[in-house]
Amino acid sequence: MVEVSNKNTQTAITQASLSAGSALQMLVDGNTRFLKGATLQRDLHAQIKDTATGQYPFAAVVSCIDSRIPTEVIFDQGIGDIFNARVAGNFINEDILGSLEFACKLAGSKVIVIMGHTSCGAVKGACDHAKLGNLTQMLDKIMPAVDAIKTEPGEERSSSNISFVNKVAEENVVQTIANVKSQSPVLNEMFENGEIDIVGAMYDVKSGKVNLLS
Repeated sequence: MVEVSNKNTQTAITQASLSAGSALQMLVDGNTRFLKGATLQRDLHAQIKDTATGQYPFAAVVSCIDSRIPTEVIFDQGIGDIFNARVAGNFINEDILGSLEFACKLAGSKVIVIMGHTSCGAVKGACDHAKLGNLTQMLDKIMPAVDAIKTEPGEERSSSNISFVNKVAEENVVQTIANVKSQSPVLNEMFENGEIDIVGAMYDVKSGKVNLLS
């Protein structure tokens, strides 16, 4: 288990000392602590002061806006530890890609986690071809994942089939990782050089467990 301070946030020195693998392990270890109810006791007010003049997050997480997935909480991290990009359906666009490029190339983060979750409302909406204002255009970004999942003849391809929904959510993560690599030469070069890792994960809203995708 990677050693984590329970008092201080990341510094330029501690961030620079991390590899992509050790940064990912810190998130895994944090989720383990969260599941066990053994989260670290942090002085958040002290961390506010520590980060007032600079930040050195070790990871960037792209996740859904779902209220059940507060990223720092489920990974047991403090102020200044991780960048968060949240959008319903955890897809990427130019703005999120730019944010990730800032996080890794300029601010030194070592790992990007694309994290979907079970029972995702955005994915359910895409499966049901929901139409509502700007939501329609947003859900269209998830449709490639919907179309990629094969079903048996007669099997329901809607939100009423939670197994289908969760398979789409996982496929959406896989496709989003591919999109990050293909649409951001900056991040792809860092990935190819081993400077960062780009990994997928699924959060289980019933258990609180983060499962990494191979």
